[in-house]
Amino acid sequence: MGDPLPRYKVLRARERIVPDARWEKQPWDQVPSLFLSQWMGEPPAHRPGTHAKLLYDDTFLYIIFRVEDAFVRCLVTDYQGPVHTDSCVEFFFTPGLNLADGYFNLETNCGGTVVFRHQLTRNERCLVINAEIGRVLAVAHTMPRLVDPEIANPATWCVEYRIPHAALAAYAPVTKPEPGVVWRANFYKCGDSTSHPHWLTWAKVDWPKPDFHRKEFFGELEFGA
Repeated sequence: MGDPLPRYKVLRARERIVPDARWEKQPWDQVPSLFLSQWMGEPPAHRPGTHAKLLYDDTFLYIIFRVEDAFVRCLVTDYQGPVHTDSCVEFFFTPGLNLADGYFNLETNCGGTVVFRHQLTRNERCLVINAEIGRVLAVAHTMPRLVDPEIANPATWCVEYRIPHAALAAYAPVTKPEPGVVWRANFYKCGDSTSHPHWLTWAKVDWPKPDFHRKEFFGELEFGA
């Protein structure tokens, strides 16, 4: 028997949230967070404290990340560019329980630049989410869009965005969130080309080398009332 899958309960938002990357604002100040306590590869010398919170309503899934970081770098500014090389947070998810339907990977560097794709497995039927949907995410961030040179000192940063449920349905089957619905997902923190690379995860990924595209290890998001 393997380790039990981690599960996070996504509560319903009582009002529309406008992303502004403020971790302590209402309603986020009343929402429990999940923590990225696992890692891939060798134990990293730099292990940023990374938390995420989620809420939902009939239109959007809302997500905010908070990272207690250092060695912060941000060079990629083009939509769908290699943001994983920068100080980056990532949300991979299947909007339902059937992993055979593939997954979305939504990757955001600390400057708010996004990669958003859907694929069955790594590089198999990879669909790039169009730029208009990328703009609808309304990504907010506390770091500048460009961070160069790298910030070696401790630095805390946040990224916040919203995902429209309807936009996902053009790329994959979607079980619309409502109480009792479960999605599969994982959350990641990386910085491949920073001076202190690391690969942190929420759900444990039992794989010999860093690879976030292992959908079989996704945890669970349970939507609540």
